[in-house]
Amino acid sequence: MQLCDEDKHLNKGDEHKRLGKDGSSWPIAFSLRSEEKQVGRWTTLSWSIEDIELYQQAPASTATEEVKDTTGSTTRYERTLYLYRDERTDYRFNLSSQDPHLFIVCEVTDEQFSPLLITAAQSVASSYMDGDYQVLHIQMPLPVQAWMEAFIGRNGELIEFKKKRCKDRKGRSSGQ
Repeated sequence: MQLCDEDKHLNKGDEHKRLGKDGSSWPIAFSLRSEEKQVGRWTTLSWSIEDIELYQQAPASTATEEVKDTTGSTTRYERTLYLYRDERTDYRFNLSSQDPHLFIVCEVTDEQFSPLLITAAQSVASSYMDGDYQVLHIQMPLPVQAWMEAFIGRNGELIEFKKKRCKDRKGRSSGQ
């Protein structure tokens, strides 16, 4: 049974609680900060990513902790960045950009904001950009860039090509 791309990213569940960094996964802790902003007559929450921490070993504490302060609230999360062989083209595109990013896909339900996954593939992040999800991004740390380069080096570049169509040839159903 083949999993669709969204399922592939979401089925990992809480494996980050027991895994350390390896060739294709890296547990990452980060904080999401909310701040109330005035937009016209309306007040809305604006979210940003702060305090990224890269784990080399499995995290000692996996609890999500919430810290409140006077200007807004900060919530700490841990998710694992997974690299997939079929997304190597996306990783190369991201690494080749002037400013590589990590993308955190968050679900917004009943004014609750919770991260679903962290990815380095822009196409995966963009597939979640609808009314129920918000995608935040942050500059990719240099150690993660080097780790992704090593992943691509081990697995090779993924070269996508399209078949050439001959204009003079007719299809199989043409009877010739």
